[in-house]
Amino acid sequence: MNHHHQSITRTVLVCLLFGWGAVFAQSKKGYSFTLEEAITHAQQNNYSALNANRDVTIALKKKWETTSIGLPQLNAGVNYQNNIELAKSVIPAQFFGGQPGEFATVAFGTRHSMNASATLSQLLFDGSYLVALQASKTYLKISEQAKVKTANEIREMVINAYGNVLLADESIGILQKNKAILEKVLSDTQQIFKNGLTEEENVEQLQITLSSVKSSLENVQRSKIIASQLLKLILGIDLDESIELKDRLDKIATQHMDMALSQSNFEVKGNIDYLIGQNALEAKKLMVKLEKSKALPSLAANATFGYNSFSDTFTFANTNQKWNNFSFIGMGLNIPIFSSLGRSMRTQQAQLSFEQAKTQLTETEQRLKLQWAKAKSDFEFSLQQWGTAKNNLALAERIENKQQIKFREGLSTSFDFTDAQRQLYSAQQNVLQTMIDVVNKRAALEKLAGTNK
Repeated sequence: MNHHHQSITRTVLVCLLFGWGAVFAQSKKGYSFTLEEAITHAQQNNYSALNANRDVTIALKKKWETTSIGLPQLNAGVNYQNNIELAKSVIPAQFFGGQPGEFATVAFGTRHSMNASATLSQLLFDGSYLVALQASKTYLKISEQAKVKTANEIREMVINAYGNVLLADESIGILQKNKAILEKVLSDTQQIFKNGLTEEENVEQLQITLSSVKSSLENVQRSKIIASQLLKLILGIDLDESIELKDRLDKIATQHMDMALSQSNFEVKGNIDYLIGQNALEAKKLMVKLEKSKALPSLAANATFGYNSFSDTFTFANTNQKWNNFSFIGMGLNIPIFSSLGRSMRTQQAQLSFEQAKTQLTETEQRLKLQWAKAKSDFEFSLQQWGTAKNNLALAERIENKQQIKFREGLSTSFDFTDAQRQLYSAQQNVLQTMIDVVNKRAALEKLAGTNK
């Protein structure tokens, strides 16, 4: 019987373990992206993008908070006071039949008192409030522009990170192919050496080259892991998730070869940094208006309604307790008259800050034009370099193939063959690097133009 129970227990535990394993396996979901899909995902799920969206929401709520200052305000309160020892006053004793010149000490009031009231207030005019309303819109625009800037930066980051993973992939493929070819040549050469038809030095030279290729392959494989982790971080994906890239490096490089964008005129006023500078200028202008508005009078009105009650014992909960109602309305006018030039100095400071913002905007415009010219030049140069690298690769492949044939036939040394191999390997990496340069330089150009084309 005990054995039967133990068997059932083991079965239940195995089922639970497999069940939890299945649940855990289902909780992990793989991702697969083209470059544009990765960009879209990152702009929605990147950690900075999520907080940029929250900043916009905060700004919207801040705008309503500012607006509410000029809307009716209703406040209510209840106040209870227990006069443990009533305050004493001194009055002439003759009021109570005493002798002139004598004084009597008396206490006024009751030990317990309570009042409840509600006050309705309304701001009628305040220049600072009007400026604050405009400033809340500017504040909202700041967060919205920060969101756009974040999205632009995320796009460039995704393109760079996605390209780095593809670069590692392509490098791994090329190195594996080189390794396989080299291993075959080395095997054949070792056999020839055993037959006494070549020198041992040729074998050793090939072994050195093979060892270098293996080391490079292992290094690139490690680099791919880091590149993939970085891409996941930018995408807002858990680092333990699997990810597949559906585009190839040559495909996205070819797509980025279009010269139309680099040949178009640069509209600096469409750049997000310029727009942010414009908004900063508007904010400084509002600060000037704010300081000037502080010299204007402000007007507010209020109405208060309430009840109070008094008793020597705590009887406020009784239904027959007498409550006395009161109410009043009021209006307050505040007129600034003289501040010993304090307001004037603050206004002048705000005006100078406004002038600084104008200068900074001009500087931003000129700097962006220079950045565009450089980015355009860099992009065009990367295209030229890619074309040169492809031509050099074709030549290096032909040279390496000829040297390999000569080496197999004993017409050249291992040193000549190794030089041709190294030249080929360098040409292969140059093609990959120039491809990724085309992609990255185009992305930098797009970010400046403020376009997602």
